[in-house]
Amino acid sequence: MLARLRSPNLVPMLVVALVIALLYYPLMLFANLPVAQRALDSGAALECDSALECATQLRSPVLPSPQQLWKGFANLLFPLNSPNAIPLNAAVTALETLVGLLLATVVGFFFAIGIVASRAFERSLLPWIVASQTVPIIAIAPMLVVLLGQYGVQGWIPKAIIAAYIAFFPIAIGVAKGLRSPDPLSLDLMKTYNASSWQTYLKLRFPASLPYLFTAFKVAMTAALIGAIVAEISTISFQGIGKMLAENSRAADVVATWVIMIASAVLGIVLVALVGWLERVVTPWKR
Repeated sequence: MLARLRSPNLVPMLVVALVIALLYYPLMLFANLPVAQRALDSGAALECDSALECATQLRSPVLPSPQQLWKGFANLLFPLNSPNAIPLNAAVTALETLVGLLLATVVGFFFAIGIVASRAFERSLLPWIVASQTVPIIAIAPMLVVLLGQYGVQGWIPKAIIAAYIAFFPIAIGVAKGLRSPDPLSLDLMKTYNASSWQTYLKLRFPASLPYLFTAFKVAMTAALIGAIVAEISTISFQGIGKMLAENSRAADVVATWVIMIASAVLGIVLVALVGWLERVVTPWKR
């Protein structure tokens, strides 16, 4: 356990977290003081006497105070199985993200193999693949949900498909880069052994692509999470982080919105850490 705490990756992260914690309070006061002063000047009924005191008690602060964030987390974390609590909704969004990443991996591998195996495939389809990623997801999500709904595909599955739509591009490009990474001498050696194309892929190209694959996974995981949240916001959703963001944003609950955004950031860190753990398991020689 002590060795883990001394991990070279953990120490810088804790240092950054400490710096953010030290800077947050003065930044919060700097952002909220003008709002608090205007509220006092307007004669609003406030339970505070000075702008400095009111800056930590605003109902709609620019930046919530630490006390407000603490109360916000306490209100939104429990009970754990509540449909309005963060844990249950975060689990739904995580499921959509992971399923989306799995679908993106299948599609990404297909396109990566095609790009590496056929120059004509790359020239004909790669520009269209790039163009597909420029379409605003907030515009295409409702149309895709309506289209899938006509075939009985409802619930969290359309959100997972939208997450896959965003995530497959970095996987396809990363895997294609990895499949092309073996040096010419290794490829010539496989030809010397009279290896078939599939044997070359299975024994040389795929193992060589693993470091690139997990790098692409980390990028795709964050993209899939964003895609799932945006899909939940832009479509009719009954569960998920995006649904909570949309509801609290419409209710102008600034503190709850900040709490949910922090929770989504923590969820992203956990999911990317999961990819890092899987990378250490699958590629132990990189340690």
